[in-house]
Amino acid sequence: MQENLVIVESPAKAKTIEKFLGKGYMVKSSFGHIRDLAKKGLGVDLDNKFEPIYEIPEDKRKVVDELSRLAREAKTVWLASDEDREGEAIAWHLAKVLQLPIEQTKRIVFHEITQRAILDAIENPRTIDLNLVNAQQARRVLDRLVGFELSPVLWKKVRPALSAGRVQSVAVRLIVEREREIIAFNSTAQYRVVGQFYADGDASQTLFKATLSQAFATREEAEQFLRGCIGENFTVSKAEEKPLQRFAAPPFTTSTLQQEAGRKLGMSVSQIMSVAQKLYEQGLITYMRTDSVNLSQMAITQCKNEITRLFGAKYSYPHNFKTKSKGAQEAHEAIRPSYIDRHEIEGTAAEKKLYDLIWKRTVASQMVPAELDRTTIVIDLERRKEQFVATGEVVRFDGFMRLYSEAIDEDAQNEGEGGILPKMTVGDKVVATTITASERYSVAPSRYNEAALVKRLEELGIGRPSTYAPTITTIINRGYVVKQNRDGQKRQTQQLTLSGGKISEKMVTESYGKEKNRLAPTDIGMVVNDYLETQFSSIMDYHFTANVEKEFDRVAEGDIAWTEMIRDFYDPFHQLVDRAVGTQGDRSMQSIRVLGVDPKTGCVVKARIGRYGPMVELESEDGGKGQFASLKKGQLIESITLEEALELFALPRDLGELNGEPLMVGVGKFGPYVRHGKTFASLQKSDDPYIITRERAEELLKETIEKQRVAAEPIRTFAEDAAMVVKSGQYGPYIAYNGKNYRLPKGVKVETLTYVDCQRIVAKSKK
Repeated sequence: MQENLVIVESPAKAKTIEKFLGKGYMVKSSFGHIRDLAKKGLGVDLDNKFEPIYEIPEDKRKVVDELSRLAREAKTVWLASDEDREGEAIAWHLAKVLQLPIEQTKRIVFHEITQRAILDAIENPRTIDLNLVNAQQARRVLDRLVGFELSPVLWKKVRPALSAGRVQSVAVRLIVEREREIIAFNSTAQYRVVGQFYADGDASQTLFKATLSQAFATREEAEQFLRGCIGENFTVSKAEEKPLQRFAAPPFTTSTLQQEAGRKLGMSVSQIMSVAQKLYEQGLITYMRTDSVNLSQMAITQCKNEITRLFGAKYSYPHNFKTKSKGAQEAHEAIRPSYIDRHEIEGTAAEKKLYDLIWKRTVASQMVPAELDRTTIVIDLERRKEQFVATGEVVRFDGFMRLYSEAIDEDAQNEGEGGILPKMTVGDKVVATTITASERYSVAPSRYNEAALVKRLEELGIGRPSTYAPTITTIINRGYVVKQNRDGQKRQTQQLTLSGGKISEKMVTESYGKEKNRLAPTDIGMVVNDYLETQFSSIMDYHFTANVEKEFDRVAEGDIAWTEMIRDFYDPFHQLVDRAVGTQGDRSMQSIRVLGVDPKTGCVVKARIGRYGPMVELESEDGGKGQFASLKKGQLIESITLEEALELFALPRDLGELNGEPLMVGVGKFGPYVRHGKTFASLQKSDDPYIITRERAEELLKETIEKQRVAAEPIRTFAEDAAMVVKSGQYGPYIAYNGKNYRLPKGVKVETLTYVDCQRIVAKSKK
């Protein structure tokens, strides 16, 4: 009989913990949840206080059978799932399924997998916290009710096979609203003026930049200002130097880790959480799902020792941060390295980078503030009211910045501060060497990247540490949102420069609109969002969704019964569903947008969602079947113009005849292609079907024909029978014999294949 059985969530964690506990302890993994709401039907008994109907999934039967046997044989069972609500629920499900008495079963938690933490947990077990279990049950049941009742409404009213979720739908709403801001945005140009100056009497003529306090709406105004600066006197009216301190950012919470690793390492939220999970399971960092910025006293002391050793005592500033989030969950510490003196780890490149980021952020949080001097110089013009302003920032003592600086959101970046400015006093004269007025266009709001979306969800109080990554993954997988890159466009802008009493003009090419890994709604995402906002405005309301999270927190704290909370939500929600089902609505009429009239035919052009996705339609002149074309990637029904739509009807394109047969370019089920007779050649990603040249089309065709020729040639023949050959196919080598093809069994090597082997494979193969 085994003395002690410890059950954890993951096998990786089991191996690490078993090393610390030694003999007398067997550590096994439940591989996450061992049961969930029944997939068949609602999975919730509405007539019995929302009693959940749980089932053990087929793929967990073997795990459950083994754990049941081991639990019966063990003297003591320790449930050591993660320390958040999800982990508490897993412990409760294990106790129920393994028939362990709830009040007597030992529940242990630890926020780091170190020997000290594990042994401390064993010495201080507790019972399962049913309030935390109920908070997780409430979330699971509520989300099942919303999804189960909303999805069929979408099938009837919008399109079959759609689904909706409480948090996911609100996340889509944020992305749709941002897209509409971008669509509605009108870019306007104005002229921004920057001067290059040096102090009068400065023999070295050290230049510094200053920006005019106002911009000009037109070229004429900008040019008039520059003309007015010819022979102008410039005088310093303000010279201010202020000392300031910049404090280190607190240690990472789940959301700040997702944001910072997204900005600095370019990782997706799901990647970040997957890598962090591996670091945690190896005992390298503390638990990665937390709202807390708190550090243990031991961690603070370790940081102090390490900072003193690396940089000296003057860099150490031991202190703790307070968690601002009112609904901060159960995890009691920020994400930090388990051992502060461990600067580097073994592992994958991603694991090393993420660990390094966590280590630096943790240690920097315990370092002294940086000390800076900020200088502001204001320059007056003698004959005009405008002023030039120069700002500079100089680091006097680097403090925490010696180790780490927080990344800035792309959207928040500006032209930045200047460096060192010359020492000046009020009344000093300055000389302008050049003054340049540059045409600048206003920029539309940026689409969210994953880090920015997490930040916004957190600001609104929507979701919790465990929900951010799955929420983003779900809305992308459902096809409501796409993560995309957009190539930048180029435009010509004017630049006027005053130098030596003369104004010169030149055109400057600037790039704009480039995006990387930004989230944009799809047409179906916008349609579903609009329908839900119309019929279920309360569910889509940000404050309502945030308030539901607060109710979960109240359940976790034992303030309200979870069934009571669900009842308060479900009754009015169910009435909304009944009303939505009862309202008239023709699915076929949804999202049809009339773009205008084709000037050539006089026929109406429409954009709508078709059977295979968003498309445009050109009605026929005689009322018959019209012309149809799919939208390009990145185009939306809501924003496509008539001109853009008419361009889409250019396919298929006829590139002329080749050897007596037409050479055509089109778009099919598998993407854009070139067709010549019965030969099809796929276009490469860099090829645009609308502008591809005949020469390039012929090149692709030749490449395809050559590949087909090589594929048709046998790679093995046999003297015993000329009809038996081995060929190379799309999915690997295969046997061709008497007009039929036979797949090679796994592990068979072509080089050692004999004629007898081929006969045996042909004979055994199913017809």
